[in-house]
Amino acid sequence: MPAARKDHIDTLAATLLLACSLFWGFQQVLSKATVAEVAPVYQAFWRFALGTAALLLWCRVRGIALSGRDEPPGVARAGLLAGLLFAGEFVCLFLGLKYTTASRLTIFLYCSPFWVALVLPHFVASERLRRVQWAGMVCAFLGVLLALGDGWTTSDAAHADAWIGDLLALASGLLWGLTTCVLRASPLRHAAPPRQLLYQMGISTAVLPLVSWLLGERWQLDFSAFAWSSLLIQGFVGAFASYLVWMWLLTRYPATRMSAFIFLTPVFTLLIGALWLGEPVTFTLVAALALVATGIVLVNHRGAAPLPLTREAA
Repeated sequence: MPAARKDHIDTLAATLLLACSLFWGFQQVLSKATVAEVAPVYQAFWRFALGTAALLLWCRVRGIALSGRDEPPGVARAGLLAGLLFAGEFVCLFLGLKYTTASRLTIFLYCSPFWVALVLPHFVASERLRRVQWAGMVCAFLGVLLALGDGWTTSDAAHADAWIGDLLALASGLLWGLTTCVLRASPLRHAAPPRQLLYQMGISTAVLPLVSWLLGERWQLDFSAFAWSSLLIQGFVGAFASYLVWMWLLTRYPATRMSAFIFLTPVFTLLIGALWLGEPVTFTLVAALALVATGIVLVNHRGAAPLPLTREAA
């Protein structure tokens, strides 16, 4: 029997979402530190290949069937779509790094919740955001802009092709949002979280090597101990454990309200970067954290009138 869905974020969900956001912030810094030794898309391939292997082993040990024979029609097609969107997100994300700075890229990538909020309510009526919750989304996003604002003025982002990276980052955020919508509004929502995750990581594992080869990235296995540790953490903790938790949360809590928590990830990235790289923690960063926290409180407010939609949900 499917678990009952909740219309708000409770303590358990908030704790898990904060833990995921914190780890993803750490993982961004870790990935950046590893790029010098492992090419970006090749690194992403390793992340999802290790994560897929861990997921398959975990399902076998726990006796979780992945055949999907009892699923309703359309799950496989929706799973293929989600997997391609997921792979495309990371292709655009890493290609974007060739043209623009990580700060600008992150700003546009984290427009993803707005895509979810704009698209998903047209298919799932319960996901509609209310006016005060929209205010929370704007508040949280302003916090991200404030925290990452210094990246706009760096000379690295001022070259002629920066707009290409911006568009790729926007495309990555859009693909991320569309993946969430497919998970919530398609027959794939009836699949167990491990199977949903397998579609995304498995297809990415198949697609990313081809993209890496087309980009001419160097493939090797002679990594340092640090690089191997990074890949193992990204694969087993990042791609496997944290994504499985995220998929489980999506089956029980409103996706639009969960999405607000991901605004914390770039702020955590800056905090971890300060601790790891010795960068100062400024008043701007503290103010950004306050804005993000306020935004999350507003997004989880349950008493305001609903926003009007352009049409009723199907």
